[in-house]
Amino acid sequence: MTRLDRREFLLGSAATLAAGVPASATPPSRFAQRRPGYGAATNLWNLQADPRFGEAISTYCTQVVPEVELKWPMLRPDAHTFAFERADAILDFARQNDLAMRGHALAWYHDIPDWTRQIKDAKSVERAFVDHIATVVSYYKDKLTSWDVVNEPIPDNPKGITDRRDSFWSQNLGNRWIPLAFRTAAAADPFVKLAINEYDIEQVKDSFIAKRAAFRNLIMDLLDQGVPLHAVGLQSHLHAELEIDTHGLAEFVTELRSWGLDVLVTELDVDDQKLTGDPAQRDAIVAKRVDDLLTAISTSGPVRSILTWGISDRHSWINSTFARKDKQPNRPLPLDSEFRPKPFMDVITRFTKDV
Repeated sequence: MTRLDRREFLLGSAATLAAGVPASATPPSRFAQRRPGYGAATNLWNLQADPRFGEAISTYCTQVVPEVELKWPMLRPDAHTFAFERADAILDFARQNDLAMRGHALAWYHDIPDWTRQIKDAKSVERAFVDHIATVVSYYKDKLTSWDVVNEPIPDNPKGITDRRDSFWSQNLGNRWIPLAFRTAAAADPFVKLAINEYDIEQVKDSFIAKRAAFRNLIMDLLDQGVPLHAVGLQSHLHAELEIDTHGLAEFVTELRSWGLDVLVTELDVDDQKLTGDPAQRDAIVAKRVDDLLTAISTSGPVRSILTWGISDRHSWINSTFARKDKQPNRPLPLDSEFRPKPFMDVITRFTKDV
């Protein structure tokens, strides 16, 4: 099926869609009708060290995602060991609090343990890659709602729509590493939703627009290959000084949905390091950015899954990575450092109240 044929097919009548959408465009998940609502990334250190953190998650959230516990370095300390204990502890917390849990991330260019780089030939790299994904997805079969199968496959400044991020996986497996990841995950659990996840495509900036175009091209290519891709994750690590590209983002999401794909907000937070003003003024701008984002995404349908990357300013990677010049703490998340709700949380509540 050509790209034009696929687009015409997926934009056809509801009867045609019901009868013939290929498996790659239709989530097979038993969770397909489930509405996860609002959730947050967590890690076991915060859950164990700060009781307020777990209390906030259980109060405000209906889902969680482990921040680092399902990434390669923590899960695979060596080639022969799968260390599931920390991720299992978060899953136990989720179950005890009646929360859903999603998985992040099976294949990423960034977090690769040192032992993988000691592998000398492409066949052995492929064997390790497939074994990892198959083992991890099988272990959590029927326990998670979705997986970020491939994380951040597009470079920050793509030269064209076919540009892909260079990585250990691409160097050894070529362009087939992405389809291979999805097909391996689908074989291990046919009922979990499989997503591709990317950042810096939501706002008004030339590099963001170029990145979104390359991301779109990759998604189309995967669908044309019949890859079992069910959802697109918009990380939404926003920059408070930049407007949301409301028109471009709405068009992009509408197109994704017309192809049968779900759209998830997976890592939402707002870096306010370049904003001036007192905390209340900054919080108002942050809330406006979130509102514009979710409004654009919901133009073609409800936003059924929104996750922030953390829940309280006290525990955010942004404060340790993007320091403000005035030495004031960044305020990137729905709750402040004392776990009090901010206007950001009001926006989240409004968009998830019917979910």
